This record gives sequence, structure tokens and C-alpha cells, in this order.
Amino acid sequence: MSGADLPAGPGPRAGRVFTAPAGRAAVLAGIGGHVPPTVVTNDDLVARLDTSDAWIRTRTGIATRHVVTPGTATSDLAVEAGLQALKSSHDSQVDAVVLATTTPDHPCPATAPAVAARLGLGGVPAFDVAAVCAGFLYALATGAGHIATGLADRVLVIAADAFTTIIDPDDRGTAVIFADGAGAVVLRAGTADEPGALGSLVLGSDGELSDLITVAAGGSRQRSSGLDPQPGDEYFRMAGRATYRHAVERMTAASLHALADADWRPEDVDRFAAHQANARILTAVSDRLGIEPARQLSNIEHVGNTGGASIPLLLDHSAADGSLKAGDRLLLTAFGGGLSWGAATLTWPELQTGPGPRPTPRTT
Repeated sequence: MSGADLPAGPGPRAGRVFTAPAGRAAVLAGIGGHVPPTVVTNDDLVARLDTSDAWIRTRTGIATRHVVTPGTATSDLAVEAGLQALKSSHDSQVDAVVLATTTPDHPCPATAPAVAARLGLGGVPAFDVAAVCAGFLYALATGAGHIATGLADRVLVIAADAFTTIIDPDDRGTAVIFADGAGAVVLRAGTADEPGALGSLVLGSDGELSDLITVAAGGSRQRSSGLDPQPGDEYFRMAGRATYRHAVERMTAASLHALADADWRPEDVDRFAAHQANARILTAVSDRLGIEPARQLSNIEHVGNTGGASIPLLLDHSAADGSLKAGDRLLLTAFGGGLSWGAATLTWPELQTGPGPRPTPRTT
């Protein structure tokens, strides 16, 4: 795949647009998702935090979220989503596995090889991608690049996060938002004119703002400082107001660049699937793009913010529910720590969806 800088235009630079060489494209061939069975309601959180159901719903749009219980790790979620995606694709084998996660089972080694082994995929190359809540789009681009360059004919792309394992349970700003889950897709080699072929992919980052979303302790920066971590440094922290502003600006700009590269207008989009960060961000981005509520996909009310897993999980739920249908022109966008962000276009293909339990998605 080749990349080219896009003009900045008004507002922040959107990133780079990546296009596949003529004659070979990555085509969506399978979809799967998984959430752990344990549900935490707003009332459960109100019982221990200084908050209310009304405050949580107004600020985030979330009513319930699924969380892991002791003994369940990110790889367990990833395996379940991967199994469903492979079943959906009608083929149990792939040439590579790419796992996007912020919560690997261990700092070392990567989690993807263990997931690949548990899926019975033998010695295929498997590796992790870290782009926080934009991780799925980065992993999707990586898988598409393998296919475009001929390194692989089929790639399993998984995004999985057990975010509640790095959240301070007493931090109202994050504890009410984040949840756990996994989503996966299978990409196969095909042609750009097929339904399911990935169209425009836009990716960007701004490391000068890396301190807005961070886990301070545990990495080489903290370990090499010779200082003990401060209390709470092991937890995920987010500068809420600044993050909100940058999320809205970057997802809007990336989406507009992806649409322009695809020669689509906002009114050409049948379904808009944004990272399920919180309801206010989703509304702000949609309003800026001119995409009315009837075309927005959302499951945040029932699953919360599942990090990198949110887009593939949303696609899986929406396809199973029927709110996402074959032939729908789809715009994806996400924003995460790094800072990192992205957007992509495709036309949704006819896919088999798995039988696993799913919350009821809705259009907002």
C-alpha cells in the first residue's frame, strides 16, 4: 500500500491516506464479536461512586457495560471473537493474525501468538498493534497491507481489550465509561470493485500530545527513571476535556479526507460507525459531518467504551441486528491515545453472523 500526505485544510492535519495497488484489494470476508457475560449497570456504580444514573447517561450515553471477572484475560476475549470471525468466513485458516490491544496478557511477549495457537492456526505470523482506541483501524490497515503486497491472502484482524483491568475503580471519569470486549474480521485477497473491499484508509498521529491519554507506570520510561511509581500511576488516565476536543476534531478531519479520497459526500454514507467513546463525542462528530441520527450506528448504551474493540464489535452487533445490511456504504472512524486516529470507507458485504449472545444495538 502507498501513502500520501493530505492537505491540512481547515483545522488539524488529518493524516495520510493509504490506497492499495491496482488489481488487488483486501476484502472483508468474516465478522465476529464477544463480550464477557458479567454486566455492570449504572446502579452498580452509583452504589460505590459519587455519581448518579442520570449523570452517567447524560455525560456518556452508557447504561450497562460488560466486564471481565478474575481469571479472564484479553486473549480469552480475542479467541472468542476470532473463532466467530473464522466461522463467518467459512474458512478456519489464515496466513497471519494481527491483534490490536492496549491490555496485552503480558508486557512481554505479544499476545497475538498465543491467540493464534489457541485458534489452531499453527505457525502463522502473529503480532500485536498498539494504537489504543484507534487500534482496530491501524490493525485493519496492517492486514490490508499484507494482502496488497502479496505477503498474505487471508488475515485475521482482532481488536480486544480488557480495559477494566487498567482502570482505577474509584475514578468516576473513567470507571463509568470503559468496558471489556473483542471484535474481529477476516480479510481476504480480492478486487477493489467487490462488496467488502476496503476503500480509503486514513491514519494519523500526534505524539506531542501523548500525555493526554496514558498509563504512567510500567514502561521503560518509568522503570529507567530510578523512581518508584506514584500511587495510581498503574492506572489509565485521560485528560477528559482536551481529549474530547481533539477526538472530535481529528475524527471529523480524517472522515472528511477518507470521504474525499473515495469520491463520496457525507450524504452518500448509509451507515456511520464511529469509535464508541461516549455519546457526546459521537453526536458532535456526526453533526460536523452532517450525518443525521438515522444513519449512525451505536451500541455504547449497552456495552460502553470497549477501546480498540469498539468498531468491530459495533459492526458485528449491527450486522446481526440487521441495522447494517449488504450494500450499505459505510464510514468508519476512531481516535485513541498516542494521539492516534483514522478513518476508512467500504461497502458492506453479505456476511454470515455468528450465534453468540449480543446486546441489542441501535441507531441513535
